[in-house]
Amino acid sequence: MQIEKISGLVVVLALLVFAVHSLTRLDFTWDNILSSLDNAATVFEKMDPISLPAFGDLMYLIGLTVGIVVLGTLVAAIISVPVAWISADNTTPAGWLRWVGRTISVLTRALPDVVLALAFSLTFALGSPLPGVFAIGIHSIGMISKLFADAIEQSDNGPRLAIRAAGGSRAQEFWSGVFPQVLPSWIATVLHRFDINLRGSAILGYAGVGGLGYAMRLAFQDFPTGYGRGLGIAIVIFVLCVVLEVVSSTIRRTLLGVQPTGLSLGDRIVRRATKGRPAREKTAPGPGKSTVDEMMRRPWTRERVSNLAWVLAALAVIVGSWFWSDVKFDDIAWNQVVPTLQSFWPPDLGSHSFGEFGQALLVTVEVAFAAALLSLVFSLIFGSLAARNVAPNGPTRNAFRVVLVIFRGVPELVLAIFLIMVTGLGNQAGAIALAFGGIGLLGKLIADSFEEVPAGPERALTAAGATRAQRYASATWTQGLPALISNSLYLVDTNIRAATILGIVGGSGIGFYLTNASTVQDLHGQVTTLVLMVLVSVLALEGISTWLRRVFR
Repeated sequence: MQIEKISGLVVVLALLVFAVHSLTRLDFTWDNILSSLDNAATVFEKMDPISLPAFGDLMYLIGLTVGIVVLGTLVAAIISVPVAWISADNTTPAGWLRWVGRTISVLTRALPDVVLALAFSLTFALGSPLPGVFAIGIHSIGMISKLFADAIEQSDNGPRLAIRAAGGSRAQEFWSGVFPQVLPSWIATVLHRFDINLRGSAILGYAGVGGLGYAMRLAFQDFPTGYGRGLGIAIVIFVLCVVLEVVSSTIRRTLLGVQPTGLSLGDRIVRRATKGRPAREKTAPGPGKSTVDEMMRRPWTRERVSNLAWVLAALAVIVGSWFWSDVKFDDIAWNQVVPTLQSFWPPDLGSHSFGEFGQALLVTVEVAFAAALLSLVFSLIFGSLAARNVAPNGPTRNAFRVVLVIFRGVPELVLAIFLIMVTGLGNQAGAIALAFGGIGLLGKLIADSFEEVPAGPERALTAAGATRAQRYASATWTQGLPALISNSLYLVDTNIRAATILGIVGGSGIGFYLTNASTVQDLHGQVTTLVLMVLVSVLALEGISTWLRRVFR
């Protein structure tokens, strides 16, 4: 066991050294930073003031963006149900099907939505929203089905086994014994994925998908006078994300009876607005309060009316999204679907060598590690002071919680687009943008993990007269270190996935090759090769993270 811990420390130190090396490889120097600031100041002086499209055009762009995201998330939500069913250990019909389901989950998570949109655009009419709908849908299947499968495995097996004992089929076991238990989890996961998809919809504009992202792309291409319009649209995207986060949090609180606990701006607004009002609890009628006849007829209680209202509202949004997006399956070039799918197999290198692709993957990994290191430095400070058991007082904790919300609130890919176009720093700007968003994510995870450490050692040190710093270094830090390592590696994993699409907005690395290969059908074999390389690197990182969590547990 001691050898394992020593080996774990060596691996952690090696990863830190690689992160520092990656940061130096990106050539972060004061001269570059100062020159980029001078360049940014020049651009700000030349560009027009921040502006917005005409009101009617803006409403159309918002409706189109929301419609594409709603339909894409709905596609993923529906498909995730059978995928999760075969993926969960307690519901899968066969062991090999469980591996099929888990493989589908992993592969769809590894496929960047922007690459899917670029590939789908070859089989759809120009301007069709379907590439965006399908790209969001396929990419989202991975996250929704994984979390849904985990919820199924953690559900109570009693109702399912009772239905089986009564002679029920597998379908009856699932829909009557399992699904009602995990339905709240499924809805919450779908809403969370919707938030993520909306934040990422801006980048789909760079794949030709209509909406706010495409309008922002056209504005930023008009250098420098269009930058004011581009910044205005970026602000609209941010405000839209916050508004729909509030709606999502309200649904979770009202429909599911769950008080929002996240650190997103939407969750914080809902918590503050409903302060002092507990989330609604669903209670069954007590003895003598309802007759058997009333229970069989399910009287229209206030709770049932509220639930029906939310369901009808959701259906209205879905139908509205369909018509607003103007979805037409006639846009699909059906004669190109099969050839396009076949073009992705077998994997090949084209005119490139494996060394070129390997070097590009290394650049992407370096950007991910450099961004994670920058995030870690600031997250340790902000996240620690946002933890209840570390912050000196309540106002300090609340202030740093707000700081983390601000960092998390700005879509990092929108920030990357702006930084690359203004400063021209390429991967450096990408790393800074990823680090900016990473501070909010990692800081939140650090704050939560530090608050969850056992309080015994901290109290013992306090009773012995230890200072706040000594208590932090000897109890809080040491107990929270395993979670810190795991969360940092999770951030690197997230950064690798995000860094792969920086090529579409001016970065290099593997995203540059992915973008180029995705737009030409004859090069789709290269897309498969590159995606498999990213998948292997992500799986290797997940394996290291799992091993380190076990070692330092």
